[in-house]
Amino acid sequence: MGVVTTGLCLAVPALFLLWFWGRPLLTGRWKTPGWFVATAGLSIVATAVTWFVGAFAGSSMSSAESCRQAGVNYDSAYRAAHWRESSRWFPLHDRCNATHDLVPAWINPALVLLSLLAVLCVGAAVWLAVARRRTEADRVPARRSWTLSVRR
Repeated sequence: MGVVTTGLCLAVPALFLLWFWGRPLLTGRWKTPGWFVATAGLSIVATAVTWFVGAFAGSSMSSAESCRQAGVNYDSAYRAAHWRESSRWFPLHDRCNATHDLVPAWINPALVLLSLLAVLCVGAAVWLAVARRRTEADRVPARRSWTLSVRR
């Protein structure tokens, strides 16, 4: 019952957020800088969640215990030789031995793609904001300096 409750507590806000994000796609109002900034924000949050899933992969804080629970032999000699691998921020790895990694295979590509999406969305938002400002500047008529002309 706890799994169902937790799932509903996560799914309801996620669907609500997805509706507000996707509604401009249906109405054609997605071509605004605000939509791209919101998409970049969602991508950054998804990147952080993905990184935490990968960083805390395994069933416990002990890699040896997590490997045993996964049914894989823990090779302490391999871990000693590659001790830097599990402490890096990217790419995420927590290897039990040379052939098995506790971090799921989809984590590192997802981190790259979500980060790239965030950068592209920020770039698109800036580009649209500059383009909008330029078109508004073109619409405003130039001020004329009025001079009094005297006829002779």
